Amino acid sequence: MAFTTTNDAVRAWTEGWALSRGTADPVPQPWGVTIDIGMPKAVTRHVLFDTYASDEATVRKLLRADTAPGTWIKFVEPPEAVAPWMAEGWEYDAPGHLMSLALDPDATVPEVPTGYTRRSWTRDGVTRVLVLAADGALGVRGQVAVTGHTAVIDQVETNPLHQRRGLGTLVMRTLQAHAAEQGARDCVLGASDDGRALYTTLGWHWHSPLTGVFRP
Repeated sequence: MAFTTTNDAVRAWTEGWALSRGTADPVPQPWGVTIDIGMPKAVTRHVLFDTYASDEATVRKLLRADTAPGTWIKFVEPPEAVAPWMAEGWEYDAPGHLMSLALDPDATVPEVPTGYTRRSWTRDGVTRVLVLAADGALGVRGQVAVTGHTAVIDQVETNPLHQRRGLGTLVMRTLQAHAAEQGARDCVLGASDDGRALYTTLGWHWHSPLTGVFRP
């Protein structure tokens, strides 16, 4: 296990996620952190740490205090735990999962499958990896942000037309290797249901559910 507590994983995830997405730095709050994003549909994101995500008074107060459109809240709790405290006007995001991995600096990266090309570049502390098909179509993409001894893998997307060809494994192993080369010892990410299935086969450890709610 890369992190001894869920809160440690959440802290690392918010730091790396903010770097990956080019947002403002996370601002500490008594219950977690706030991240200013500045996009029309995602203005601000609040992330509650494990201790407070299950605290009814804290959750109810936050749901009623910040009701501006584009506000998001992330809980390390399942939807059914948050549902009794939900307020009018909030909607649920797709379910997610907080996962982590202790990096192996000696891990091997698979060969690029025949017919595909892998490209990568680093800018402002974020490395992006792109795998293209022979016709130039997107096969898979992903990025990693390294913050000291931890790294966050983010925005891994596979073209449905190129699934089940090992491309997801290829991009994940490539991103993990880069993070290890940059001195990171642990990795963390927020996964979808489909992503969780892949990452589990790659040795990732599940920490908790990630429930997102937002004001449309």
